[in-house]
Amino acid sequence: MRLSRYFMPILKENPKEAEIVSHRLMLRAGMIRQQSQGIYSWLPLGKRVLDKVNAIIREEQNRAGAIELSMPTLQSAELWQESGRYDAYGKEMLRIKDRQDRPMLYGPTNEEMVTDIFRSSIKSYKDLPLNLYHIQLKFRDEIRPRFGTMRSREFMMKDAYSFDLTREGAEHSYNKMFVAYLRTFDRLGLRAIPMRADTGPIGGKLSHEFIILADTGESEVFCHKDFVDFDIPGEHTDFDSVEGLQAIFDKWTSLYAATSEMHDEAAFNAVPEGDRLSARGIEVGHIFYFGTKYSEPMGAKVQGPDGKEHFVHMGSYGIGPTRLVPAIIEASHDDNGIIWPASVAPFDIVVINMKAGDQACDDTCELIYAALTKAGKDVLYDDTDDRAGTKFATADLIGVPVQIIAGPRAVANGEVEVKDRKTGARETMTIEAAINRFVA
Repeated sequence: MRLSRYFMPILKENPKEAEIVSHRLMLRAGMIRQQSQGIYSWLPLGKRVLDKVNAIIREEQNRAGAIELSMPTLQSAELWQESGRYDAYGKEMLRIKDRQDRPMLYGPTNEEMVTDIFRSSIKSYKDLPLNLYHIQLKFRDEIRPRFGTMRSREFMMKDAYSFDLTREGAEHSYNKMFVAYLRTFDRLGLRAIPMRADTGPIGGKLSHEFIILADTGESEVFCHKDFVDFDIPGEHTDFDSVEGLQAIFDKWTSLYAATSEMHDEAAFNAVPEGDRLSARGIEVGHIFYFGTKYSEPMGAKVQGPDGKEHFVHMGSYGIGPTRLVPAIIEASHDDNGIIWPASVAPFDIVVINMKAGDQACDDTCELIYAALTKAGKDVLYDDTDDRAGTKFATADLIGVPVQIIAGPRAVANGEVEVKDRKTGARETMTIEAAINRFVA
């Protein structure tokens, strides 16, 4: 992508409305634009990151055996009245009526709708277990939306829903998502700690929030410091192994970890003082097991091997991609801007032409740009006529992991400079060596 033809409205000054680092940097880097309170457009640079986050989420959901579908954003109030949540949910739910005066709502979550899909299609235990997920825009009318897309009214959610014949089966499904979440956040460059959590308005019997530690977190969390060094399950984890997944779950829940709502001061004080970790945290995922909370009132049942009908046991599992992007920034930035993990960076490499219009610089940059693009790399080519300082500031601000800098003096010697955005390390090498480093 040539920067001269790209839409990336950079802001030179810090926006006054931005209270935290991620909001400020997302606005300055031209990733998002506020349309109204708590509602944002994702501009091209931001959407590239969001798409890569979603791709990783999908890969790990699929690896764990979940199956993707797509459900509508607008839902009939009748489904929510069946479950008993229509009146109980509160003012966060946006209630509307269609032209026939039928009550509708802009879905804040999809337990009712997916239960309706299940009950109309699945009648036998032989079709279980089943886990259905989608990635969809949702709306909750937050009383105080803030921090950009960290807490917005319209947001994107990956929500998955599992169905099992028994509690034991449901707990295995829960463990599958538990492990999938550990892997997902690790691939996004985050260390997420699962913590016992309140079930909130969804209700349930077993619940964990996945928390990343950050100074700008909205709530205080408490945990054992060893969580920071726990090994993440590998990509060849057997998601069909009940014992294997239970062992991973047991390890990751063996030490104290709780959000402020579930904090037990006495239990925390029992942790050796040097091992206690108290910090601010950002929730990036939440999983629930809630048994037959929805299947009973909505009649979602299957015939079991005993010939009798059984209400299915369910769980739900949420990740907020539009919340994850600022969370990654909160965990990875410096005074100059964002430092993206390579897995979600909007571009892999930025090629900086220090003197656009100079034939040697132009030819060198075109050669590098073409070679890296042909090799399948996402490359941003800064071919603008901006000053060198502006080019460097832009490259640092948007956080592309690698910068290849072509200036007249270096190019005359057949060389370019390669900069690592995270470490700041610079290395001068031949043009061919620079290409080969990222093509190989």
